[in-house]
Order: sequence, then C-alpha cells, then structure tokens
Amino acid sequence: MRTIAVFSVKGGVGKTSAAVNLAWCASRDHRTVLWDLDPQGSASFLLDATARGKGTARAVVRGKASLRDLTRSTDHEHLAVIPAHESFRALDLELDAVKRSPTRLRTALGSVGRKVDVAVLDCPPGMSGVAEAVLIAADVIVVPIVAGPLSLRSLDQVMELVRQTGRQKPKVVAFLSMVDRRKTLHRQALADLSQESRHVVTTAVPYSSTVERMGVEHAAVGEFAPRSTAATAYADLWTAVAAAAHL
Repeated sequence: MRTIAVFSVKGGVGKTSAAVNLAWCASRDHRTVLWDLDPQGSASFLLDATARGKGTARAVVRGKASLRDLTRSTDHEHLAVIPAHESFRALDLELDAVKRSPTRLRTALGSVGRKVDVAVLDCPPGMSGVAEAVLIAADVIVVPIVAGPLSLRSLDQVMELVRQTGRQKPKVVAFLSMVDRRKTLHRQALADLSQESRHVVTTAVPYSSTVERMGVEHAAVGEFAPRSTAATAYADLWTAVAAAAHL
C-alpha cells in the first residue's frame, strides 16, 4: 500500500479538494481509501460519508478500533472513506498520551493495507504531533501552495518538518492551488515557482466555480465535470503524485 498525505501548515489552500480529487483519480486504477483526519470533516461531507460512533481518536491511537471496521463505501466501487470524527480535535493529546506516538497512524493504517492499494490522508493544517505522525506514515506528501510573497515559505516549513522525521523521508510534491490567471502575481508564480524549487510541479489547479460545485454535487470534479480545466489539472497532478509513489 502507498500512503499519500495532502498536507499544509496553512488552511484555506485547497487541501481537501485536492485530497478528494486525488483519491478519486487513484480509484480509477487502484483500490483506494481516503482517511479524513481533519476534524472539520470536509472530505467526509464531500463524499457523503458519516462517521460511526466507535471511531474515536483515542480508540484508533490505542489500537482499540480498526480502521478497516470504520471504513465506509462510496458510490465508486474502488473508493472508500474513513470519515472524520469530532474527537480528532484532540488527536494531538491522544498521541502525546501513548508510547511511540509518531508511529501510531502508520500502525493504524496497517489494518487496511491488504485490501487497499492507495491511502490518501486529508490532514489538518498546522505544525503539530499529528503532522509528525502523518509525515512518518506517508510515502508522498502533497503540498498545495497559493501564489503570493509567502508561497515558498509554507513549502519550506513542510520541508523542514520532513527533514526532522527519523525514518526514510517521504517524497514531496507541491503544486500551485486556487490559481487565477487574471492576476499578475499568479501568472508570475506559475512562471517562477517550478524553477525555484524542484518539488513544485508545473500543474496548477485553478480557482474555479467548478471546484466549488463539489459541495453541491458531493463528488470529485472528474465525475461531474470531466472536461473542465480543473478536472484536467487534478488528473495531471495525480500523474505526478503516482510517479512519485511508484504506482
């Protein structure tokens, strides 16, 4: 199983949209599960998945709940969801309370490994114990960044966290998110960022009403608007991520 974590130290950068669309793209060729680690539950909402009561952060961290039992099916044969649970607001505290806390998420994912080819994690933003556990669990970290003077700073912060991990370092794939080509700053970022960092791919996901429609359609963009610019961008992004994950 390959684990792909969509992560940013900042919120509001198109992280959840990327996670859902990458999971959907992955499911075209691989058995895929999307684990919604963000207690806001946006990915769960977008895919119409509701958590079961026993899937608390404490139970998962302490090995008393199997992710396999918490997995919910979707309308797609090869795409399942582990829905968010409100208790994951305290995931940092639960990790702090157990031994070997940085490896607990990786261990939890082991329960779905034999039935799943790809696990996509929609991670809460921020630099925390959860972030450390995610970086240890992941084979590839996907980092959405928005165009602006601090574009590379958020990526640099993620790279510093990656350098601090004690195991084999995950690969990093960064991309420009919520791009408005009418803005000079965004066009300049498209021209420059992939040259400034080898981790930034040339794929750019547009700021688009099509992406916003996901909340109405409860589906990935590629499902309800397969010919849209956004669908093409997410498909291209998945190609880059799959290559990094050796899929």
